[in-house]
Amino acid sequence: MLKLEARPQPSRIWTLASPLLALVITVLLGIALFALLGKDPVRGLQAFFWEPVKSANALAELTIKATPLLLIALGLAVCFRSNVWNIGAEGQFVMGAIAAGGVALMAGKGTGGWIVPVVLLAGVAGGMAWAGVVALLRDKFNANEILVSLMLVYVATLFLGYLVYGPWKDPMGYNFPQTKMFERVTQIPKLVQGMRMNIGVIIALVAAALLWVFLFRTKVGFAQQVGGLAPAAARYAGFSSRRALWTALLISGGCAGLAGALEVAGPVGQLTPYVPMGYGFAAIIVAFVGRLHPVGMVFSAILMSMFYIGGELAQSRLGLPKSLTGVFQGMLLFTLLACDTLIAYRVRWTRPAAAVKGGL
Repeated sequence: MLKLEARPQPSRIWTLASPLLALVITVLLGIALFALLGKDPVRGLQAFFWEPVKSANALAELTIKATPLLLIALGLAVCFRSNVWNIGAEGQFVMGAIAAGGVALMAGKGTGGWIVPVVLLAGVAGGMAWAGVVALLRDKFNANEILVSLMLVYVATLFLGYLVYGPWKDPMGYNFPQTKMFERVTQIPKLVQGMRMNIGVIIALVAAALLWVFLFRTKVGFAQQVGGLAPAAARYAGFSSRRALWTALLISGGCAGLAGALEVAGPVGQLTPYVPMGYGFAAIIVAFVGRLHPVGMVFSAILMSMFYIGGELAQSRLGLPKSLTGVFQGMLLFTLLACDTLIAYRVRWTRPAAAVKGGL
């Protein structure tokens, strides 16, 4: 029979191999799922793993999905390494989009290109302000940041609905709940003519590099991680838990707000009730699949964006529900949690006691 035996110390090999094994198991479960739904598993896997990377245009679309996922995951990694559980990045994403959209709506025909960095900074400020509410309630009233951040997601979404159904509704929009299209000058510059890929991908990669430096090459980053791993040791070393809390949440909120700004000032071009895309929740999976490391999260963000695009293709070409994207995301998360058992435990084959006794 199989038995789990505790390892003397966590396995470094399985720390890296666990996400790969989880992906393989997710693919196998996906094949079984397509078969149960009466669909060709080969075509299903092509939609998820080949179509998103088969051409330059497909890769450009992949970056559109991967950019917000990576940015939000980078901020969440700071929180999770600091033992601060920010589950409401989706709300910070929405508030960043609202703040950026508000600035973009003020642009006119004579506005110069300087408005683009202002739009992005407004998004950062919006996300930081929303995360600051969580930090304030945790700091002053010891409120649980999981519940507070999660509930604020719904507040942000309702506030967005109020704006696009009310004061910001486009009067020429045939009564649709949306703002007017932003002026061209406010749009995020594209990297390649004729493709939607924009400078957001460069910003995300630079942010990943900066996070690596922050976490592993600065005293502040070291203090953040010590506070998360060993709060008592952090206090003994003189590291401020309050500063760690505010730093983690403000960085996380700023990254999520920047992602929201890039989304509405980039491919969307206006505010609509559909700005909440679920990126804030999917980025939690991106962060953990990437092992809370900037390099790992780059690859996990690409993988998760493939799931998004694959779900859309499976809907249009195979007649499957778009919710299949969430199914694949959920399977990846649960298989990862299961495979992570191998980090602390090894599998042993032992003979049943009755069989051993009978043999004697």
